[in-house]
Amino acid sequence: MGPLDGIKVLDLTRLLPGDYCTLLLADLGAEVLKVEDPFLGDYVRWYPPLVGKESAMHHYLNRNKKSITLNLKSEKAREILYKLVADYDIFIESFRPGVVKKLGIDYETLEDINPRLVYLSLTGFGQYGPYRELPGHDINYIGIAGILGITGERNGPPVIPGVQIADLSGGMFAAFSVLAGLVSRERTGRGQYIDFAMLDGVVSWLSVHAARYFVEKVNPKRGEMLLSGALPIYNVYETKDGKYISIGSLEDKFWKSMFKAIGREDLAQIDESFREMRLDKLDKVTEELRKIFLTKTRDEWVKLFWENDVCAGPVYTFEETFNDPQVKARNMVIELDDPEVGKLKQVGIPIKFSKTPGEIRFRAPHLGEHNEEILLKLGYSEEEIKQLKKEQAI
Repeated sequence: MGPLDGIKVLDLTRLLPGDYCTLLLADLGAEVLKVEDPFLGDYVRWYPPLVGKESAMHHYLNRNKKSITLNLKSEKAREILYKLVADYDIFIESFRPGVVKKLGIDYETLEDINPRLVYLSLTGFGQYGPYRELPGHDINYIGIAGILGITGERNGPPVIPGVQIADLSGGMFAAFSVLAGLVSRERTGRGQYIDFAMLDGVVSWLSVHAARYFVEKVNPKRGEMLLSGALPIYNVYETKDGKYISIGSLEDKFWKSMFKAIGREDLAQIDESFREMRLDKLDKVTEELRKIFLTKTRDEWVKLFWENDVCAGPVYTFEETFNDPQVKARNMVIELDDPEVGKLKQVGIPIKFSKTPGEIRFRAPHLGEHNEEILLKLGYSEEEIKQLKKEQAI
């Protein structure tokens, strides 16, 4: 039994941010019901590659969830949703601002049905402000937030990060927010409305850089910030075999250990603190290290550094990551037995609870797979369910 066992979540989101949010909740035991439109459902279902009839992405992001299809433009479908809301703790939606009001599923309407409901709107720009109506995706949010502008090499163009920062952090912020809403409800007896914008989330991630900017009033530049390419002791280097190694030896004892391990303690004498050196001096050290790292393979360097207590690590491919002994030891690669598609590898659950661990209880659902189960529990007869299908309400 997971720590969120007994918590019931209605998930009206699509795509990565909402799916990741409710995945986190579902993996920890929450009962998540995806409410999807009857025609396409969550778009994540159809992204290649497919495993069986649905995407590998769907099999991961929507595991531990159930699915019901409701055409929310239908009054009868909304009546079903209202009945569900009366018995649920959390409601999460990702429509554009104003859409839920038109559909009759806005917070004010649902609060009348269930005053204890914690209702979260997960959008790109939030419910107010000049951009509230704009469409957008991860790349747009991190662009406006300034993250894209500071990512990349010095004098080069902005570089798109390898993972969707705004989407994934948005899902985490959303999960954190609704759980905080539940804590508040335990104290007050009432739920509340939560307006979360992914732009706000990634702007908040600028805290360290922003603190400096607000004091110095100088725009940070790509490749010139201490932890983004300027420091030779916090950087990525190519090795003899064409692979890469990451060096993260920020503290004095670690970078001194690194220079000692490579037999170049003279480089450690350039300045008392690398964090205070001018860029031209830093560049000289970086160039010297580039030459040195080309003399051994990645794994030779990693072995040397780990034996000498240096903050360093290999830069892996996915194949290497998912075969790494530490990743395996932490159960971050799991294999499921799916009755339809057979063995299915997925990323595991990252949070380890000592007494109430999360678990993979069941596979991701087919579109509307649980329609009959849910509707029968709500008191609908089989004949009424057939009629709802005929009318395309479900």
